[in-house]
Amino acid sequence: MLPEPYRLRRHSDFSVAVRRGRRMGRRDLVVHAFDREQVEALVVTNHGPRFGLIVSKAVGPAVIRHRVARRLRHICADFVGQVSPETDVVIRALPGAATASSAELAKQLRGGLTKMNLLVSVSEEP
Repeated sequence: MLPEPYRLRRHSDFSVAVRRGRRMGRRDLVVHAFDREQVEALVVTNHGPRFGLIVSKAVGPAVIRHRVARRLRHICADFVGQVSPETDVVIRALPGAATASSAELAKQLRGGLTKMNLLVSVSEEP
């Protein structure tokens, strides 16, 4: 589960990330990312990346949408330590996300974040 400090909640945060951030399309996801350091007026008490999800009715009925959202939240929890701390990431699920496996969704998210150079290299301990 994605811990509370790493979730986007406010509509204005979603809007800023989607409208002013960068976008990378994948087959079943669209990844929007916004670097909070670009705007000094934003006062954020969180010292880590924040993730938000957009799962519309186009994905399917409520049961399917909630299943997709749960899977995406779980995937985002794995990326908390890998994404630069001053980044807001919004993931828009496309209709294909309903039938995609969790491994495929994680691969697509990793690909989108990698193409935008948002993944922080994790040094291996000896």
